[in-house]
Amino acid sequence: MLESYSGYRLILRLSLIITALFLLGYMIGQVTGTVIIGTILLLVWHYRQIARLNFWLWKDRRITPPQGQGSWEGVFNGIYRLQGKNRRRVGQLASLLGRFRQGAEALPDAAVVLDSTYNILWCNKLAQLVLGFVWPQDNGQRIDNLIRHPDFSNYLKKGDYEVPLEIPSPVSENRLLEIRIMSYGDRQLLLMARDVTRLNQLEGMRKDFVANVSHELKTPLTVLQGYLEIMQSMEGDGSHNAKPLALMQQQTTRMQSMVEQLLALSRIEAAGDVDLTQVVNMQFMFEVLKEEAQALALDDYTLSFDCDKTLNVHGIELQLRSACSNLISNAIRYTAPGGHIAISWKRVAAGAEFAVTDNGVGIAPQHISRLTERFYRVDNARSSKTGGSGLGLAIVKHALNHHHSELLVTSELGKGSTFSFVIALPLLESQ
Repeated sequence: MLESYSGYRLILRLSLIITALFLLGYMIGQVTGTVIIGTILLLVWHYRQIARLNFWLWKDRRITPPQGQGSWEGVFNGIYRLQGKNRRRVGQLASLLGRFRQGAEALPDAAVVLDSTYNILWCNKLAQLVLGFVWPQDNGQRIDNLIRHPDFSNYLKKGDYEVPLEIPSPVSENRLLEIRIMSYGDRQLLLMARDVTRLNQLEGMRKDFVANVSHELKTPLTVLQGYLEIMQSMEGDGSHNAKPLALMQQQTTRMQSMVEQLLALSRIEAAGDVDLTQVVNMQFMFEVLKEEAQALALDDYTLSFDCDKTLNVHGIELQLRSACSNLISNAIRYTAPGGHIAISWKRVAAGAEFAVTDNGVGIAPQHISRLTERFYRVDNARSSKTGGSGLGLAIVKHALNHHHSELLVTSELGKGSTFSFVIALPLLESQ
């Protein structure tokens, strides 16, 4: 039944049939007629086998082929084997597809597979719940016909999926979704939608809490500092209370500074989309920063300044000044007296770069990635002595985010650090 096809055997059979026809024709004295009649009968037999094969392939419901005869036995058996292989492959693909769908259903996010023209090819059950899709009725529908939010339509038109999009859920306006689109395979797209309503609410509550607590602490700290100043003025020289009062005043001032920084951070976070059409006079701002740096450094540090006076940017002056001022004060705070600090504002290939370089204590590599976290300090004991609150670089981070930039840090422990950021070319003022 499963005998393989052999070209040698086919030629041998054909040769034997022709030889037999010649011998038969020679014996009866009709060689030509016998060969012609034999050939016709052979063709009829072959056409009958073709008819049997055609009937089996298109009409017969049986899996096994009809019993082949002669050279057709190998053809029938070969087709049967190919069908068996195809059935096994189809079964494997169906099993693989089933496992894929089970995995996709287990995802914590809504998943939608799209083609290159944004038509829906498949979606999991969570997508039906979160996005309001109906499966399989929505199969082949363009996704922007089902998600009609204008921000989503613009997101698809731009084709830039690096940054996720947040839009209200089509099912409920009270639910906020984070949309991510990733390309894969042969011009296919995978859309992932995550419900970030709770995260958004928690973030809002955190911001409100920090802002409210900071605001509420400001008044009692001001009163406390005022009474401490009065008590200090009432103490004479050599009083035993002078030192405790001085320490209390120092810690009150430090706490007031921390509250001011928390309020500044809350204002920057609450700013949302900022107006980047304003032109910032960087030469004027650099002069102000220079005066502040010299006041902080006194005569204990060597300061050098390099400013491109023709290089202005579009942005929020208060936020940029706050970012630059924090970087300068950090460099002075964590550099030993006698150290050198270089401050520069210059044009680079990517735009305009502000950089502060010092030869201070430096930062170990494991700390660099966490420097912009709130209240994160490399050395708590040292930061307490220098008055650091752990909020300065967090303010820098959020201020730079509003200007589509980020803080870059390079440092070597014991040799110094460079803190810098680049304002991209689109935000530079055209000359």
